[in-house]
Amino acid sequence: QVQLVESGGGLVQPGGSLRLSCAASGFTFSSARMSWYRQAPGKERELVARISRADRNTDYSDSVKGRFTISRDDAKNTVYLQMNSLVPEDTAVYYCHAGWRFSATVYWGQGTQVTVSS
Repeated sequence: QVQLVESGGGLVQPGGSLRLSCAASGFTFSSARMSWYRQAPGKERELVARISRADRNTDYSDSVKGRFTISRDDAKNTVYLQMNSLVPEDTAVYYCHAGWRFSATVYWGQGTQVTVSS
C-alpha cells in the first residue's frame, strides 16, 4: 500500500520559516523523482520544487527560487521542503508527489496546509 504522508504545515508570520516533510512507503523511494506541489484557493495546482533520484538535480518555480530548498533522505524514505522568507502568497495546501520519468504512475499525498499571515 502506497502512502505519502506530509507533515510540518501550519500558521507562520511573513518572513518566517517552515520545514515540510513527506514520509513515503509502499514503493521504492530511491527510484522516484520527488516533488512538492501547492494549490491556493481558486488556483490551479502548481509545481514548487522537485528533486531527481540519482544525481539529486533540483528544479524550482521562479516564485520560490532562492527561498525554498528541496532535499531527500533515501535512508529514511523522506523528502523535505525547507521554506524560508515566507510571504502571504505562499499560502496554499502543499502536496508531496512521486513520479518516474518513463512511467505514467504517480502518487500523491493528502496535503498539508501552510498559511502565511500576521
